[in-house]
Amino acid sequence: MRLFLREHALLLAVQIVQFGAMLSIYWLDGYRDLPTALYAVFIGFFFLSCYLIYQYISRRRYYLRLSRPLETLDESFQKLENHPVSTALEQLLHTQYGYYQQQLTAVKQQQEQHLTFIDQWVHQMKTPLSVIELTVQNMDEPEFASIREELESMRSGLHTVLYMARLRAFEKDFHIKPVVLPKLVNEVVHDHRRLFIRSHIYPEVHASAPDITAQTDEKWLFFMLSQIMNNAIKYSAAANTENGRTITVACYLRGTDAVIEVKDRGIGIQASDLKRVFDPFFTGGNGRGLRESTGMGLYLTKESADRLGHRLELESAACEGTVVRIILTANP
Repeated sequence: MRLFLREHALLLAVQIVQFGAMLSIYWLDGYRDLPTALYAVFIGFFFLSCYLIYQYISRRRYYLRLSRPLETLDESFQKLENHPVSTALEQLLHTQYGYYQQQLTAVKQQQEQHLTFIDQWVHQMKTPLSVIELTVQNMDEPEFASIREELESMRSGLHTVLYMARLRAFEKDFHIKPVVLPKLVNEVVHDHRRLFIRSHIYPEVHASAPDITAQTDEKWLFFMLSQIMNNAIKYSAAANTENGRTITVACYLRGTDAVIEVKDRGIGIQASDLKRVFDPFFTGGNGRGLRESTGMGLYLTKESADRLGHRLELESAACEGTVVRIILTANP
C-alpha cells in the first residue's frame, strides 16, 4: 500500500492544485456559488478515488511483488496481472533469471576446472616429493634432516590444498561407515611420529574402550584430526617449556556421543582470538609469531565437521594450552 501511495502521490498533489486553481479562477471571475463549486470538487475527487481504488485492486499483486524481496529464484516465475507494466516486469525478471543461470553455469564450470587442475597438480607434486624422500631417508647428515623436515611440511601443505579443493565437491567425496575411533587415533599419532620426535613432544594416548565406534568418513576424520594434531604439536613446541612437552589424545564416550579430545599445554590462544579461530586465513596473535601458520587448519576442520554432521569444541587460555574435541554420535 505504501508503494502505491508513493507512486501516486504526485497525481494527488496535481489534482489538488488543479481543483484549487479552478476554484480560484471562478472566484476571481465573480462566481460565488460555493456549494455548487464544492460539489464539483467532490465529484472530481470521487472519480479520482474510484480510479485509484481500481488501480490498486487490479495491480495489488504487482505492488506486493515490488515491496517484498524474493525468497527463492522460483518466485521470479510467478504470474502477475495482465497489465502492460506487470507483463514487462515478468519479462524483465525472466530475462534476468536467464542471465543469472548462464553466469552461474559458467562459474561452476570454472570451479570444476580449477578443482580438477588442483587435484592433478597435487598428485603430480607427490611423485617428486616421494622420490626426494626416498633419496634422503637413509642419510644421517644434519642437512638431510633439514631437507626431510621441509619435505614433510610440503607434503602437509599439499594435503591441505587437496582437501580444500575437495571440500567444494564434498558430496562427491565422502563415504560414511562405522569407524573404530581409538584405532584411527593411533594411526594419526603414528603418522606424526617424526614431527613428534623432531619437536621433542611426547604423545599420550588414552581410550576408555578399544572398540568405540562412530558413523563417519574415515578419510575426512583422519584429515581433521591431523590438522588438530599439527596445531597441537606446533604450539606446544612454541611454548618451549617442560610442561608443554606432552600432548594428550583421549577417546571416550560422553552420553550417546563419542569424543576425540586433543589437549596440549602449549602457548594457548588469546581470549580476543577465540571467536575467530574458525575463520579462514585467520592466524591471530600466535600466528603472527609463527611463519608456519596459515589460518586454514581449524577452518577446514570446522567445515569438514559441519558437512559430516559432527561438532567441534574448543577451549583455550593464553599460556595454559588448548583443548579441541571432535564430537560424533557413537554407535550403540
